[in-house]
Amino acid sequence: MGRYYNGDIKGKFWFEVQSSDDADFFGVRGTEPSILDYYFDEDDLPKVKEGIEKCEQVLGSFKERLDNFFEDKNGYNNEMIEDELKIGSEKVKELLEWYARLNLGEKIAKCIEENGQCAFGAEL
Repeated sequence: MGRYYNGDIKGKFWFEVQSSDDADFFGVRGTEPSILDYYFDEDDLPKVKEGIEKCEQVLGSFKERLDNFFEDKNGYNNEMIEDELKIGSEKVKELLEWYARLNLGEKIAKCIEENGQCAFGAEL
């Protein structure tokens, strides 16, 4: 069972890596009760881009390595990433959190740039 977000952008939150309120990181708070509703518009784009840059800074050279790792994978486990990147399990968890967040931020930014806004609900 997974948690999804739907609306102008769609996707699935990464299991045990990404919280349902991860889009809060990009400057807009989701509303509750069982679904966090997000609405971004062009005024929010600078904050979204700032968040994307922060993600890229934290990931550093690992971003390209993770891009390459996930390019041809339909599935993964943390041990596969540990072996591929030659890092420990705690570092894998941290990197995956930032990598998943970056993916979400890029979707939000693209949606705003193409549509002038981005709205979606995130399951809790």
